[in-house]
Amino acid sequence: MSQSDQKQIAPPGTESGLTPRADHGEASYKGAGRLMGRAAIITGGDSGIGRAVAIAYAREGADILIAYLNETEDEDAHETARHVKAAGRRCILMPGDLADPAHCLAVVERAVATFGRVDILVNNAAFQRTYASIADIADEEWDYTFQTNIGAMFRLAKAAVPHMRPGSSIINTTSIQSDKPSSMLLAYASTKGAVSNFTAGLAQMLGEKGIRVNAVAPGPIWTPLIPSTMPSEKVHSFGKDTPLGRPGQPRELAGIYVLLASEEGSYMNGGIYAVTGGIPLL
Repeated sequence: MSQSDQKQIAPPGTESGLTPRADHGEASYKGAGRLMGRAAIITGGDSGIGRAVAIAYAREGADILIAYLNETEDEDAHETARHVKAAGRRCILMPGDLADPAHCLAVVERAVATFGRVDILVNNAAFQRTYASIADIADEEWDYTFQTNIGAMFRLAKAAVPHMRPGSSIINTTSIQSDKPSSMLLAYASTKGAVSNFTAGLAQMLGEKGIRVNAVAPGPIWTPLIPSTMPSEKVHSFGKDTPLGRPGQPRELAGIYVLLASEEGSYMNGGIYAVTGGIPLL
């Protein structure tokens, strides 16, 4: 079955409905203790890039809180948690809508109550839909996209920073859409531009506290969000226009998230790091 021969439920979609299945590093990622004893919050950690990051962080020694949207993603979240626990680490699953400011605060409070600290915040959850015309985008959906994709980052960071020590790290998932916006992803691309600027500004604000802030800008990565939000013809050709000629797999981003969270990235601050298969982000 090809990338286009499938049907997904509403976004963000599920791993069980993804054909071909994505590779999150389940069988390949080998840890080296680079995050031993640390506590991480990963939003959107049930599937896609978030799952790959969760698996890598756990194998590097971190305990993890996985924030995800709702019961539709329960199966995916429990599968991610299985990998985290198999690595010998603690895992909290916390469903809820990050567009709700109260839930953002609750996520951080739960992590602190369980782990006693927050060392790493990975703001990865995002919402997108495709539209051919601005007239088709409801005001409510535009607002929801901003609340989820950038509002939640602000609120989670604001809640987490008081519990972060020098050496802690905030890592935001932006997108190549922040640099090369697609018209059909108008709302999503606009939020990702905001994420990149938020990252640069917050890095300067928190530098004196010893808290580093960076962003990863993925190109076309094969996750459930793609078939659940894009027309079939776009899904069929997804990633084929990159210099590598294919979409990336979530596991191919895990390394940069580990680097940015670890001591090996101790002088990396305020950067936007492209993982795009060769599409330039300048």
